[in-house]
Amino acid sequence: MNKRIVCLLSVSVLGVCTSCKQKVPETTGSSAAGSSPIHQFELNDIDGVPVKLAAYSGKVLLLVNVASKCGYTPQYAGLQQLHEKYQADGLVVLGFPANNFGSQEPGTEEQIKDFCTTNYNVTFPMFAKISVKGDDIHPLYKFLTEAAPAHTGSPGPVTWNFNKFLVGRDGNVIGRYDSKVEPLGAELVDEIEKALAEAS
Repeated sequence: MNKRIVCLLSVSVLGVCTSCKQKVPETTGSSAAGSSPIHQFELNDIDGVPVKLAAYSGKVLLLVNVASKCGYTPQYAGLQQLHEKYQADGLVVLGFPANNFGSQEPGTEEQIKDFCTTNYNVTFPMFAKISVKGDDIHPLYKFLTEAAPAHTGSPGPVTWNFNKFLVGRDGNVIGRYDSKVEPLGAELVDEIEKALAEAS
C-alpha cells in the first residue's frame, strides 16, 4: 500500500516537472521577439486589425499623432515621402489619429482612411484613433512621453498634432520633434539617416 502511494507521488512529481520544462521554451521565445518595451504594445490598425509593434522589431520607427483638420495636416505629404524614400532601408512611419487638440480629428476610422488615401495617397501604416494625452492617454503614448530621448527633446506631454517620436532599431526613443519640424526638414532627416545607418 505504502509502496503504491510513494510510486504514485513520484509519478505526479515527475509529471509536474516535465510540464514545467515544456513551458520554458515558449516563455523564452515570446520574450526574445521584440524585447524592448515599445515592442510589447499591441494596437488596432485603422481597419480594426490587431497589430503587435514587435512586428517592427529591428526597424527605425517614426510615430506621429495625426489629424485631418489641422494646420499641420499637409505634413501627411512629407511623411508619405519619407515612407517611400526610406522604407527599403528600414524606416517605418506610423500614424496615430487623435482628437485631443482642437477636436481636429472628429471622423471615424473609415473617414480618416478615406481622407488620407484620397488627399495624400498615404500607404504607411495607420492606426485606430487613440488618446495621446490626459487621463485616457494610451499606454504607448504614456511610454513615449515619459521617455528621455538621447539626442533631442525631453520627457513631457504631446503638445499638439503632428508631434514626432523617433525610435531606433533597438526600440529606444532617440528623438522627439515639435509639430513645426517638417518631415523632410534637415533636423529630422539627418537623425533618421543616422538611425538607419546603425546595425540592429
